[in-house]
Amino acid sequence: MPLDLDAALRYLVANEGSDLHLKAGSPPLTRLDGALRPIGGTDVLGAEDTEQAVHEMLHDPTKLREFAEEHEVDFSYAIPGVARFRVNAFRQRGDVSIVARAIPISIRTIDDLSLPEVVRGLAEEERGIVLLTGTTGSGKSTTLAAMVDHINSTRARHVVTIEDPIEFLHQDKMSLINQREVGQDTASFKRALRRVLRQDPDVILIGEMRDEETVHTALSAAETGHLVFSTVHTVDAAETINRLIDFFPPHMHQQVRAMLAGTLKGVISQRLVPSASGGRVAACEILRMTGRVRDMIMDHTQTGRIPEVIADGGYYGMQTFDQALFGHLKAGRITMDQAVGAASSPHDFKLLVAADGKRGTTMEDLADAESRRESAPPPPASPLAA
Repeated sequence: MPLDLDAALRYLVANEGSDLHLKAGSPPLTRLDGALRPIGGTDVLGAEDTEQAVHEMLHDPTKLREFAEEHEVDFSYAIPGVARFRVNAFRQRGDVSIVARAIPISIRTIDDLSLPEVVRGLAEEERGIVLLTGTTGSGKSTTLAAMVDHINSTRARHVVTIEDPIEFLHQDKMSLINQREVGQDTASFKRALRRVLRQDPDVILIGEMRDEETVHTALSAAETGHLVFSTVHTVDAAETINRLIDFFPPHMHQQVRAMLAGTLKGVISQRLVPSASGGRVAACEILRMTGRVRDMIMDHTQTGRIPEVIADGGYYGMQTFDQALFGHLKAGRITMDQAVGAASSPHDFKLLVAADGKRGTTMEDLADAESRRESAPPPPASPLAA
């Protein structure tokens, strides 16, 4: 039976999955709650199925030419009334493979996502740069959309986004929002960024920090009084700062440190953790700019100590991943086993919970949770492993 692409995408959305994987030699796979699972009743795909799927979704001649020349391409696809999808098509061993990420039509709010209140405060900054970090699929785009929606709902601002491709579609509320897609509305991130300051923006969203020019332009925009949002593929705040600096040649490192120290307002690093009620919740490490953080950014020998400041920075709304997990645990959003399994330091996390007398949790409870986690059978191999 030939692949029914829209039916597979509808199945993904109906089951609240995040991604659809199409690969010749495998059945259609969906990522549900972080695990890859085949769609029941579907056949193994052939090379012609995935090739046809690309042409079924992609009608832009420029993008088709890019795929033909470079053997990979990013684009968006929509099923009206269902969802939009961020799609990456690429060749592997000569055949086409496709990954389609579901982007809900409705934008979830900061409250809907159970994000820390400090996220709202970062969205309300007048100027500076705010970075969302995490691995692919950690919810960075969803959180950014919620922050832009908060601005849109509460302030009269001009927001310009530069994305590849556009993910969440924003409708003007109190703000004016212009969304530009690389390849369709502008030739490249670099070209769009060179001109964005002439477009009278208050807020600039850059889909991803990709190179030295993008980072330099973003920092310059933040220095001149704009609020800049962007994402970086890093796991925590300290690594994010070092990654941005490493985009530049060594002789510029101190200058970049000074620009970061003067413009950075916060770093939100995310991980998604299985929820006790199904689905997943975001655990966020939060860094906010303080005098101590500024000094540590300026001194390369001290940058690695930023996690210590985060752990002690609760007064400013800062929190570590483990503190975020503790908050979700107390709110009943995740279980003890899930929290221990996701903690950066399971031992320290157990001590943190044991010290909280309000829950009445004993060390025996924690030892039982750790024992269950360690004795659990290993997860089955991914169907794509072959």
